[in-house]
Amino acid sequence: MASPTVPAEGAAEHTLPPALVGRLVSRVVSDGAATAAIPGPFTGEPLATIPLTSADDIGVAYGRARAAQRAWAALPVRERVRPFLRLADALVERRSEILDIIQLETGKARRHAMEEFLDVALCSLYYARRAERLLKPRRRQGLMPALTRVQELRHPKGVVALIAPWNYPFALGAADIAPALMAGNAVIHKPDTQTCLSSLWVLDLLTSLGLPEDVWQIVVGDPSDIGDPLVDGADYVSFTGSTRGGRAIAERVAPRLVGYSLELGGKNPMIVMADADVERAARGAVRACFTNAGQLCISIERMYVHEDVYGRFVPRLVELVEGMRLGSGLDFEAEMGSLTHQRQLDAVTRHVDQAVGKGATVLTGGRARPDLGPLFYEPTILTGVTGDMDLCANETFGPVVAVYKYRDEDEVIARANDTPYGLNASVWTRNTAAGRRVAARLQAGTVNVNDGYGAAYASYDSPMGGMKQSGVGRRHGAEGLLRFTEAQTVASQHLMDFEPPGALGYERFADLMAEGVKIMKKLRIR
Repeated sequence: MASPTVPAEGAAEHTLPPALVGRLVSRVVSDGAATAAIPGPFTGEPLATIPLTSADDIGVAYGRARAAQRAWAALPVRERVRPFLRLADALVERRSEILDIIQLETGKARRHAMEEFLDVALCSLYYARRAERLLKPRRRQGLMPALTRVQELRHPKGVVALIAPWNYPFALGAADIAPALMAGNAVIHKPDTQTCLSSLWVLDLLTSLGLPEDVWQIVVGDPSDIGDPLVDGADYVSFTGSTRGGRAIAERVAPRLVGYSLELGGKNPMIVMADADVERAARGAVRACFTNAGQLCISIERMYVHEDVYGRFVPRLVELVEGMRLGSGLDFEAEMGSLTHQRQLDAVTRHVDQAVGKGATVLTGGRARPDLGPLFYEPTILTGVTGDMDLCANETFGPVVAVYKYRDEDEVIARANDTPYGLNASVWTRNTAAGRRVAARLQAGTVNVNDGYGAAYASYDSPMGGMKQSGVGRRHGAEGLLRFTEAQTVASQHLMDFEPPGALGYERFADLMAEGVKIMKKLRIR
């Protein structure tokens, strides 16, 4: 079994300029009483020391946020979007700096850090171009034509608590915060402690581009210390993370009837149909399974291959995976970086070792690579995974995929849907119409035909989120902004009321109203 190779060139120095780190961490809401050192995943050596936020600091942050939000919401939308229109150019100009930060705090390959960069630039630009139209008052049809005038207004929720994960900290922080701010809210943002530097960097940048102080504040700390006061103070909660964490948030806010959106876990299937282009599907599978070392909520962890192409597809996939370049260089050579946390390496190792112990076969990979760095694990393909193995149904969140053979369409759809999750799916076929037909039968919030995840996720005009236990609500599209608003209907009645005019009796009035229903139907007014 061949091992993935390492780029020949040596890795760059894995440190950040102290002045940069000092400027960024000064933006954490904290009294400075407690700190935490975050290690660099590539080396295990300290990358930065972060001041931690206390429960009392959370109260201070909310006080500042509410004061700032009132003035921010009073601005016209066209003024609120200006910092975000400037952001795209500023990101391009400082691309190397943010890519370094993302890599060093997460351990991901630079090409995957680039995806985060593009997501923030393009998603924020999408909303900056459309926020004014999405938020403007809208005329709605009234009860009585020409007599009832109705407007739908959109008001900000107030202060949003946004809890972002560690795996895509730049994208799943800033790209969600942008529409929340454009809608007129203030945001209290809690990134993961390990990966807070990229969020602090873009906050610092946006402030220099005209975003007022205190409308976006960053708090850092363990959920057990600051999670409850953070959620308790919010007018709306946006959370990306585990299904277990999402349930806890839903239970916490339920007594206050506070709204929330949750993007949660997944066990995402990929279906390779009998007519698939084997080479294209195998190359697509490498990307779908091993981007960011598999630490991607929409990555593929289950692969169903039709028996007619199984014998060609699986060997080619193994060949491609064995040729992958792993490394920690701050360049675009490595095809996969390391895991981010020791706990994630432990979880991946546990899933694979248990599966092998119960009879699964490792086709390639299946071992940690401490020679590359403390958290590297080889991209791994297994067969013979069965229902009594944790790897079968539970999210692994690492560079591991199980491959299964199937015979017919109904069978594979049933197997793909046999999960409590429903976040993302992928279908590969030369017949796009057939692929779309299969996609429509899959219980997943996004389905990609002849792509693993990017086609649907990066189509910002369309909603993205999960079915079943993979989430509540959607990011992207109109809903991705409007979820941060309260809808208000204002209706004014003109000329006549809902009472019989003059001496007209109510019975005759009721007859006329009933006839009016038929007339409105005939004229297609209703």
